Amino acid sequence: MKQSLQLRLGQHLTMTPQLQQAIRLLQLSTVELQAEIQQALESNPMLETQEDRETREMVDTPESDRKAASDEAEQGKDDRSLDMKSDDLPSELPVDSSWEDTYESQLPNLAANKPASGSFDDDREFESRSNEGNSLQDHLTWQAQLSHFSESDFSIATAIIDSINDDGYFADTLEEIHAHVSTEYDIDLDEVEAVLHRIQQFDPIGVGARDLRETLIIQLRQMDPATPWYEQAKQLLEEHFDLLASREFSQLSRRLKINDSGLQETVRLIHTLNPRPGNQISTGQTEYIVPDVFVRKVNGQWKVLLNPDATPKLSVNSLYASYIKRANKSADNTYMQGQLQEARWLIKSLQSRNETLMKVANCIVDRQEAFLEHGEEAMKALVLHDVAESVGMHESTISRITNKKYMHTPRGIFELKYFFSSHVSTASGGECSSTAIRALIKKMVAGEDARKPLSDSKIAKILSDQGINVARRTVAKYRDAMAIPPSNERKRIA
Repeated sequence: MKQSLQLRLGQHLTMTPQLQQAIRLLQLSTVELQAEIQQALESNPMLETQEDRETREMVDTPESDRKAASDEAEQGKDDRSLDMKSDDLPSELPVDSSWEDTYESQLPNLAANKPASGSFDDDREFESRSNEGNSLQDHLTWQAQLSHFSESDFSIATAIIDSINDDGYFADTLEEIHAHVSTEYDIDLDEVEAVLHRIQQFDPIGVGARDLRETLIIQLRQMDPATPWYEQAKQLLEEHFDLLASREFSQLSRRLKINDSGLQETVRLIHTLNPRPGNQISTGQTEYIVPDVFVRKVNGQWKVLLNPDATPKLSVNSLYASYIKRANKSADNTYMQGQLQEARWLIKSLQSRNETLMKVANCIVDRQEAFLEHGEEAMKALVLHDVAESVGMHESTISRITNKKYMHTPRGIFELKYFFSSHVSTASGGECSSTAIRALIKKMVAGEDARKPLSDSKIAKILSDQGINVARRTVAKYRDAMAIPPSNERKRIA
């Protein structure tokens, strides 16, 4: 085969560094974006927030000149770097380049003198502190250390505590604990069980139980025996727990020799107990949701506003920008040119993100105005393609801008993706949102007869009578998604 050189013309999409930055910022949540901006403020001396700018001007400007300086700022004269010729700095970086390829990344001495740009530091200081408390195992170990355990019993207690899951249940068996500890101490199985019973009296009460029945019995025994229906609840849990689990209320009434009203009070007392005692010891870190947009009704019209506290207002530091000199190829000047261009691109990317977010949010509000007025039952079917066509963007862009973005409405805070749902055809040829169907199912279950709960087939028939064609398996899927138990588990005494 003979080798040769050929020229070919073709078109293909390329990802410039600016486009990569814009796409990455587009899909960040508000909290992640704040962290990204804070990192940029700390690393780029050309960036500053509006608060930092006002503080710097107050410090550096004499009292007599402050008014004149503010007037010049309003006219856009504060940023002297904007007067530079456009050919001094490239408008875009090449596709296969990075910041360091065009601008030297050597940190000059000037960067050490940049003003502190601690945007929203006070707000983030509290959130940055870990509020994660002790785990359930730490809480139990602390109590074991305060107990008068012998050396062998403390070793048994440690092994048992390590086997307790997050719900507070003892996940292993006594035999396994005995086999583990007996390699070091000469103990009997009864001693392991005795230590387990002592741990079951630790806080929270009921921890260390081996099943649901045992944890409920332990908690009930801690109550005052004079509590109304205490004896009936104790007898029910100790002797007839299987009938309660299967909801055989008629047999329970006969076995306990009480009427339906008494059985209802007995079950109500049992419902006051905690089936997962370990959950009382929280080990998770609090996650905050910061809404990106606010929706308010003004003069009969729904308006969408950006959250002003979500992102700080960034601008170019005019003091450092004034240090840049044309036709100067020194390391310091080249570094500052790169930081200035990077700051401009970041500000432009943030503006593009906000504009895209506003377009999508306004489109969602226009389509889901019925939801804002009447609730979930009025939710309309909406998919990414509908919004993409309306705002003139690609579906992938809509997916990115709606991911982990939240809208604050009079009905609560919702993720933007919440407003998207598939549709189900109706008898009249229209469409009904799956979210609206879920709301209808939830409403039916809430208003059903507790003695005769609605089955999935019955719910499907009721929806069909309303003109919504839904199969029984679809009802079951929606019911499971809302964590609603089946009809046989929803049966109540009254």
